[in-house]
Amino acid sequence: MSTDSRRGRARRRRGRGFVLAFAAVLGVLLLVGGVGGVVSVAQGPRVTDVQVDPDAAVAASGARVILTTTQSLEDVDPAQVEVEPATPFTVDTSGRSVGIRFTLPLRDDSDYRVTVRDVRGLGAGPGATLTETFRTPPLQAFLMQRGTADGDTIFRTDLRGEAGLPVFTHEHIEDYRATANHLVVSVREGDRARVIVTDLDGQNARDIALPGPGFVSNLQSADRGERVGFTFSDATLGAAGGRESKLFTASAGDDAPPVEVGLNGGDVRVADWRFVPDTDSMLVLTFDSRLLLTDAEGGNAAPLGSALSIDGIARGSAVAIVERLEGIREINLTDGSEEALEEPVNPPGMAGRATPVPGEGAGTIRSFADIDAGGAYRATTIGHVDTEGAVRPLLEVPGTDTVLQTCVSPSGRYAAVLIAPQAIDNPFDRYQLPLPGRLQTHLVEIDTGQELAALQGFDLSWCQVPPG
Repeated sequence: MSTDSRRGRARRRRGRGFVLAFAAVLGVLLLVGGVGGVVSVAQGPRVTDVQVDPDAAVAASGARVILTTTQSLEDVDPAQVEVEPATPFTVDTSGRSVGIRFTLPLRDDSDYRVTVRDVRGLGAGPGATLTETFRTPPLQAFLMQRGTADGDTIFRTDLRGEAGLPVFTHEHIEDYRATANHLVVSVREGDRARVIVTDLDGQNARDIALPGPGFVSNLQSADRGERVGFTFSDATLGAAGGRESKLFTASAGDDAPPVEVGLNGGDVRVADWRFVPDTDSMLVLTFDSRLLLTDAEGGNAAPLGSALSIDGIARGSAVAIVERLEGIREINLTDGSEEALEEPVNPPGMAGRATPVPGEGAGTIRSFADIDAGGAYRATTIGHVDTEGAVRPLLEVPGTDTVLQTCVSPSGRYAAVLIAPQAIDNPFDRYQLPLPGRLQTHLVEIDTGQELAALQGFDLSWCQVPPG
């Protein structure tokens, strides 16, 4: 037998051995894979990845927890989800992931637990319970002081006032607002108005191009994103007319010029306005007392009757609180229906404007002026009024001081009360938005009535409108 024949048979034997060995290994792998798949299905879905941003969750509504699992999922019903502490949310399911979106900002410095029960994969297998815990950071805010040694200054601060950091200084700041990623600052330089946009640390300043020489007022920012708005008046108004109290909107996130919100019919000068949370709409009050719901273009504004003032729209809500001649009303901006705001029961004084608290059925914050029989002002009580009209006092302000503004934090946990102490000896400055020279912002936890701090300054960044 030739050597070549023997070598050929040997090669064929080795080939058959390799094939048999490969087949055996492949069979084992298929068996293991099949068993693994069976085990995975038998155990139900398991979490492989979690996405959550606690910092964003305390700053604005719309933050999400996204749980990604080992299997494609059946749709999760909101009834399967529990969030502790309780907060409103929506749920969506996509492929292997389930997302829980918070429709209000979360409470700061708090432990949260999200539980999703009876989560099932498509096709077969038992349900599983998915759980995620996270902690939100302490809340921070911006605050302004006029007339510091360096000029008017915007500070970033904690709620105790113990970590104030100056971020932007200018010789004359009229007002400012904070968006998701920027500070928007209204300043004056001599007789010239500017609107300056910076990063949240005060860097990379640039201007929003104004319609011309004039005056900027009623600067506001949307609850989420980068939208801002303001009213603008030309520097010279004569018999030939000119722009007076016209509403403009812009984005702090780009360099596009602001857009005028055109209104139709009657007097189109804007006396007051608000962004409607989580929409592209605005609620506008004109000089002739028309209340209008409009989009950014303004041409198809929906009339909502007449009003004297807009008290506010709670974050995460489409219900506006406005004052009409017949009293304070709650208007549902989605369908135009309205009802009277619940009257306070046994109020500790004459009730003032109502600041809505975020959250369904969360009530309002109101000031109550204690006036004696002779008409003399004695004190002011800041109180929480629930949906039944019960009043719970939060802060007592002596008669020597004046309450200028009340705001509520994004989550509805805190109230901020702006006070001018010793009002008789506290003269106003000469700004376009005039304010007393000494101002304090008192922070109170609404649930407990505990006062956290009295901060020196005004215009706390969660306030949606200027003081006054």
